[in-house]
Parts: sequence; C-alpha cells; structure tokens
Amino acid sequence: MEKQLHLNLLASRPPVAGGFQSGSKMKMGPGRKKDFTPLLWSQYFETIEDVEVENDNDKDIFRVYCSGSSGPVLLLLHGGGHSALSWAVFTAVICSRINCRVVAMDLRAHGDTKVKNPEDLSADTMAKDVGKVVEVLYGESPPPIMIIGHSMGGAIAVHAASANHVPSLLGLCVIDVVEGTAMDALNSMQNFLRSRPKTFKSLENAIEWSVKSGQIRNIESARVSMGGQVKRCEESASNPSVSNSIGEGIIEEEEEEQGPEESNKKRMKEDDQEVKKESFYTWRVDLSKTEKYWDGWFRGLSALFLSCSVPKLLLLAGVDRLDKDLTIGQMQGKFQMQVLSQCGHTVHEDAPEKVADALATFMVRHKFTEFKEGFLC
Repeated sequence: MEKQLHLNLLASRPPVAGGFQSGSKMKMGPGRKKDFTPLLWSQYFETIEDVEVENDNDKDIFRVYCSGSSGPVLLLLHGGGHSALSWAVFTAVICSRINCRVVAMDLRAHGDTKVKNPEDLSADTMAKDVGKVVEVLYGESPPPIMIIGHSMGGAIAVHAASANHVPSLLGLCVIDVVEGTAMDALNSMQNFLRSRPKTFKSLENAIEWSVKSGQIRNIESARVSMGGQVKRCEESASNPSVSNSIGEGIIEEEEEEQGPEESNKKRMKEDDQEVKKESFYTWRVDLSKTEKYWDGWFRGLSALFLSCSVPKLLLLAGVDRLDKDLTIGQMQGKFQMQVLSQCGHTVHEDAPEKVADALATFMVRHKFTEFKEGFLC
C-alpha cells in the first residue's frame, strides 16, 4: 500500500523501480531511437481561448482548449503541476466516440493561465474559478456539463460540484484520487518532489525524462503535455541548477554504440551549445510551495463525493486505492467504479482509449449523449 501513496496527491508518478534519478544513467534498451519532439496542441484540440474573469477590479485570464460543437460539455480539470494539455490525446479519442464538446482549462498558476494571485491554490478558490469560467463561457443558460477531474483536478471537481458552482451539472467523473490514500501520502510528498530533477536542458529532454521515469507511460501524450508542465528560462548557464540538469543523466542507445572518446566529444559539443544558448527548462509550478493547501484539497473528499446527487464515475489505476467510505459507498451502489489495469497514476494519459471508452459507456448508459454514427462500442 505504501508504494501507492504518492499517486493520489499530484499528477506525477514516482520513478519506477530501478528507474533513474537526477545524475544517474538511463537506457531504454535496444531498438530504434524514440522520437521525443514536442507535438502541437492543434493536433488534438480545435481552438484555444483566453477567458477573462473579473476579480477585484482586475482580471484573471484562464486558458482553455476546446473541441466539438454539439452535445454535453465535458469540462476537464488536470492534476497538480500538469495543464489542460494532459487531456489532449483523450480529447481526440472521446470526440471520436460520442457527441460532445470538450473544454479543458488550465487551473490557476498552471499552464498558460494568468491570475492576480497565483499563490492562492485553495480548494475553495479553484472551485470558484471553475464556476466563473463556465459563467463567462456560457452566460446564464449553460449547456449540460459533466466535470471530469484527475488527481488534484478530481478534488477540485468534487468541491465545485458540491458547492453548486456549475448549476447545469450533468455528472461527475473523478480519476485516481481517493481521500484516504491521498491523506496518507502528504507526509512523504516533499521527499518525492525533491527527488525530481529541477531543470531540463530542453523540452525534448523533459519529455524523455517523463517517459523514462514512468511519470507518463504514453509517449504521444508526453510529447504534447510536457510543454504545459515546464517553461523555458533564460539564465546564465553557469548556474549550478543548469549544470546539474537532468540532461546529464540520459544516454541514448546510439551513444552506447560509440566509443567513449566519440561519446565524450559529442557530450562536450552539446554542453558548449547549451552555454551559448544560456537557456533551460524548469517546472512551471513549484509544487513544494503549495503544501499548505494539500490538506484542504483532500480532507473530507470522500464524503463530498458521495453527497453529490448527480451520477458519478470513479476511475482508478488500482483497486487498493479505495478508502473505507468509498468502499461502503460502492457496495451501496452510490457511484460506478472501474479499475483500469496497466496504467500509472496519469490514467487518462497512459490509456486515453480505455478512459474514453469507460466515460462514453457511462454517459450513453445515463442517456447524457449518444455514440457517434458508425462507432462500434
């Protein structure tokens, strides 16, 4: 049980057993070199929009990515440290399955959202943000909306639903977050966060780390979503944090085939290029500084989830994540649960087809929408 505790707080997964930490070497095994080049959001979403929300004589601007033109709205809330781009591959899949619209938003202090007070990541504030964005997008007559949240975003989805911030709420889907295991994980979260690399030499390098460390098991999703987790910084390359970046810990298969002299020359050349560029990538969100909000995200979450009157779906990466309240609630039929095997914590990124199929079946069963013509479930 202990090894699963980290998975329920943030959208990051600890490196797999035998995986590498900063400063160690990592190989992926024989075969063709994998492609870690970034993918564009426009390959998965139709439009982006910056939603302006009034806030104390100022404006907060929330970035949203949208697809679809008819049907109920799927409002997607990402996990801590991630962004709306974590839903990119899932969005393309679900829009091919059912008639729906997708709105994936960058929560405050995440992605490309810009707010007046990015330090306030309380559950109450973020839940209100969700309601305000819906109000600006749809006015006083919003369409039927189903909120779907992963990890931290799942907690915010429950808080928003419980507080009735989305009056046209149709249903609620929470992905791999359970109060019991999340609360148990809080004491060890800082150690986990310290174990992650602080910087990357390039976006490709960050994508490579996310896949090889097991944070994201689906390379396609990593290529589109990691750009929402890290940002480019301009700084002197003599900075220790840059020289100790994770790029020094990754060796490609092709390098293994070279002699040590050629490999060293190649590495020195790359280091020289980095000095000239004087740029690196670092995390957009310093999750260690959000610790004071963790308890508020998750404490009482199971009771809140069970109290929501709309149809509810809980998707988990492992059955051992259920706490006592949810186990009882599940036995009483208060929500539908499905365990998706062979997934990490970022279930919707690791297995977007499985999540889309589970959600599509749930929504059609409740008559929220219909399968698209020609799609065979």
